[in-house]
Amino acid sequence: MSSSGDGDTKVEASIGSNVVLAPSEDAGAFDSLKLGSPRVHRYSREGSEGSEYIMWYHGRDASLSDAPPLSTGRIGKATSRNGLHWIKEKQGSESEDASDVSLGLNKESWWCFDTGHVGLGQVLLPMSLPSVISEGGVYMMYYMGGSLEENEIMEFMPNDAPDMGDKKVTGMKMKIGVALSQDGTTFGRIEGDDPTGAIMVPYDKSMGKVTGKNKMDVLDIEEELYCGWPDVVPIIDGKDDFLMYYSTMLKDTKEKAIAFGVSKNGVSFGKRGVCLRPEAGTPDEKGCARCTVFENQEYNENGRWTKSEGFTMLYEGVADDGKHRIMKAESKDGYTWTKSGLVFDIGEEGKWDYGGVGSPSIIRLDDGSTRMYYTGQSADGKTAI
Repeated sequence: MSSSGDGDTKVEASIGSNVVLAPSEDAGAFDSLKLGSPRVHRYSREGSEGSEYIMWYHGRDASLSDAPPLSTGRIGKATSRNGLHWIKEKQGSESEDASDVSLGLNKESWWCFDTGHVGLGQVLLPMSLPSVISEGGVYMMYYMGGSLEENEIMEFMPNDAPDMGDKKVTGMKMKIGVALSQDGTTFGRIEGDDPTGAIMVPYDKSMGKVTGKNKMDVLDIEEELYCGWPDVVPIIDGKDDFLMYYSTMLKDTKEKAIAFGVSKNGVSFGKRGVCLRPEAGTPDEKGCARCTVFENQEYNENGRWTKSEGFTMLYEGVADDGKHRIMKAESKDGYTWTKSGLVFDIGEEGKWDYGGVGSPSIIRLDDGSTRMYYTGQSADGKTAI
């Protein structure tokens, strides 16, 4: 790593490696311990050549030792001219609890869901296309957060896991929120319908019945232990304006699964249940999690991306060896999904991503190719993008 003249941190891809972003060497940086969940936009600039890339991601420093064993903590931002060599923004939002972040811990409302740690789900400019985004408009950041509430760790362990007694975990009952921004750096939280400010919370039967679009249709929604890693797809001319896919753990079976909800305004979502769950004998038999969903597009003879039928989901499958790999599923309507199998495996033994790969993020390029950013983990638990 090296520092640029304006005080930002420049991160070069390692020689012989596809790493583009690693934890900061500065112990005071918000991402000095771990980082993950990249979400990348590519902007078309009028009157200038080329594009500009922006990556939002979450990171953690050593001060959040009480948070769950994840890479969540606070959310920051990096920029690039080519999508490969990145400069981390050292000056974030002045309203947050750390100077180098776009969204930090909620220190203003102690009763809210995001006081202990936050993690990135997705950032949208709803009226833009996924190939090239025109700058301007309002950014919608969907994120998850956990409070300082303690729960028994066995509540979140598989049913056949060894007994860990009364050991506790803090902030694991995550919920989902949304924040808005006009510049992509300073975000303001939007208060949801839940008393904690969240827009999507784990379902419990005490919350009552869940109905579909037709209020007479009662849906069979399984109880959930957390809601996290939201990925939201804006639909143009569809039956729902926004589809949200999120990772959860089912209370009864302790399965890691992907569920979804629908919305007309991108803030108030109605649950629709699980759309993807583990399948025995496959690389996701121990869990499905952390997905990205995008409408299919074709690259035409005029050198442009155009919308085509259906949706593609890339998600993490947890195999019997406990390692995460990137899987694929396809859908015609965004509701019902068919798995397509493994699309991206872990690195070779000794490589930086031998311990697992996940949190995929896709962008389409002008030459008709597609680029995927992902989080990798080494055998000793270190993470990079």
